[in-house]
Amino acid sequence: MTNDVRRILVVMAHPDDVDFGAAGTVAGWTDQEIEVVYLMVTDGDAGGFDDAVTRTEMASLRRDEQRAAAKCVGVEDVRFLGYPDGRVEATLALRRDLSRVIRQVRPDRVVMHSPERNYERIHPSHPDHRAVGSAALDAVYPDARNPYAFPELLADEGLAAWTVPEVWLVGGPTPNHYVDITDTYDRKLAALKAHASQTAHMGEDGLEQMLHGWLSGNARTAGLGEGRLAEAFQVVDTG
Repeated sequence: MTNDVRRILVVMAHPDDVDFGAAGTVAGWTDQEIEVVYLMVTDGDAGGFDDAVTRTEMASLRRDEQRAAAKCVGVEDVRFLGYPDGRVEATLALRRDLSRVIRQVRPDRVVMHSPERNYERIHPSHPDHRAVGSAALDAVYPDARNPYAFPELLADEGLAAWTVPEVWLVGGPTPNHYVDITDTYDRKLAALKAHASQTAHMGEDGLEQMLHGWLSGNARTAGLGEGRLAEAFQVVDTG
């Protein structure tokens, strides 16, 4: 599903979201010389477990962790919008900010959170995730492709309309596509370890046990065979 895909934009709520949900797949894409750009809506300032770290310090730390994690899977372009962690809403302002980046990057595919709540596995359904998924999907259709939506993007910034042919949703209740990441799993793990403020408390064994649990479950669902690991997506045609 990478024919004619040259550039992919990944829109996530927090630093580490892409690495939990899609880093193995991203590593496969960059191996194919597909350009991948990360956009984090927040700096993750509400994360972490150390009361001695101020929220400003945490935001800076998490930006650095995301940049380091991105390098593990071949991504160099990491952007942040700086919205407050834990208080994201699917506003017109967020849709405009996401439309701006879509028009700047001009991707052939956008990866984003599912805007739907997943009752079988609740953790991907963080309110920020669902809000970002909703706003990003609206930015893909109809905002970014409509030259009359947010006309200031064209008039003031010279950003012409852009149509994204497809989106890949992460964490939703109805995945329809699985990517075998067995060969890129080590890079996914390295990316997650780069988020030490969020994962170090689990210990290496705890992190790997959690990852193997759901990734091997995805692989079984996809019929990939014993010992394989997979990430799950819902692919939506938005062309």
